[in-house]
Amino acid sequence: MFVRTTEVQADPAKIDDGIAIVRDDIFPAVSGIDGCAGMSLLVNRGSGRCIATTAWHSEDAMRQSAESVVPLRNRAERSLGATGSEVHQWEVAVVHRDHATPEGACARLTWLSGDPETADRAIDTYKLAVLPRLQEMAGFCSSSLMIDRDAGRVVGTAAFDSREALEASRDAAQGIRQRVADELGATIDNIEEMEIVFAHLHVPEMA
Repeated sequence: MFVRTTEVQADPAKIDDGIAIVRDDIFPAVSGIDGCAGMSLLVNRGSGRCIATTAWHSEDAMRQSAESVVPLRNRAERSLGATGSEVHQWEVAVVHRDHATPEGACARLTWLSGDPETADRAIDTYKLAVLPRLQEMAGFCSSSLMIDRDAGRVVGTAAFDSREALEASRDAAQGIRQRVADELGATIDNIEEMEIVFAHLHVPEMA
């Protein structure tokens, strides 16, 4: 499985209107493209950052959809008051769901970069060291790890039942994150806490 992420810097005043268009118009249109396996949308209302993720059954399906999604992406940008977007393509390496994300769920995303040769080691570390710790945290819903092997980049996502559960996990997450970065010789590029607006990614368990 593969995913494409589109990150935009939205006008905070336009986020609600933009969400409605993405959910009601963009999501159904993307879902109709051959090979699509769903979509999710995360937002940070304070900063205006939004991340839309589309899942694909194969790398070929993802690449073949590139032109088809351009007008949809442009419409989403306009509806959110954004002037452009940053697009990345990832391989799905790990997916684990404890239970479905309820209304009000939030997620923490962590981006790391390092030696491309350590990609498989990063996957093993996530499965054996990170995921078991996440599962112990109160309010944990699900987790995933996506990788860009060529660039040596990974992004891990941990979803929680509520903003309160997410915030309560911060200290423990910080310790895990730093230990993993040290072990892999990786750099922590960014950390973002976001509201899960909707998550309809039909990606199988991969843990």
